[in-house]
Amino acid sequence: MSNGPRERAAEEPTVAVPGGSLREHVYHRLRDEILNGRVSPRERLTEPKLSRAFEVSRTPVREALSRLLSDGLVERTDFGYAVVVPSLADLRDMYELRITLELRGIARAIENPQVRHDRALLGAELARWQEMRDVVPDPDPSFVVLDEGFHRALSQASGNGQLTDALVGVNQKIRAVRMHDFIEDERITATITEHIEILDLVLDDRLSDALRALHRHVGESLEVVMERASHAMARMAVAG
Repeated sequence: MSNGPRERAAEEPTVAVPGGSLREHVYHRLRDEILNGRVSPRERLTEPKLSRAFEVSRTPVREALSRLLSDGLVERTDFGYAVVVPSLADLRDMYELRITLELRGIARAIENPQVRHDRALLGAELARWQEMRDVVPDPDPSFVVLDEGFHRALSQASGNGQLTDALVGVNQKIRAVRMHDFIEDERITATITEHIEILDLVLDDRLSDALRALHRHVGESLEVVMERASHAMARMAVAG
């Protein structure tokens, strides 16, 4: 989707605007439009169209779309990009797989005493979440990236790289829906508290307790998770 050197040179340069750069402004504005359901999944997202809508050149639009692709909020199509909205059936399947992968990291250490968690990695992760407990971040959909980092580190610490890679892949696929789970203060605070509890239990070698705490955290009741996801997906599916 890149332009030739001549067209690229003709584009206006990115300039600073209040509150950040133009590319940041376009990215956050488009992300908010998507997360608030103001962009229909049927809507075509192309550089020319968005450039006109935001009254900017294609460069910040192209960069915003690239970041949104990495966020898992949009996907490439034959005509450009479109909002990602998985079906509820696919989402249920992916959540079930996520729970299985999450629990397996600790379960394998319970089953095999030779499997030892990387204490340095978990210690660093614990310090990170203790800092967030002291200075709680504001609710924001992007908090999902920090949440994914915790689950990646917990899995990685168990020593099975393939297991971790699979978990990361699943979390990326459901990120667009899970982002809606972090828009309330209570969810941010609860997540931080539960992460610290799980890390403390693993570091104390209370693995059975850690497994139960992790199970509760990722969703012992899948129906509750699906209800939350259904509301999020309904907002995303509103026609723009």
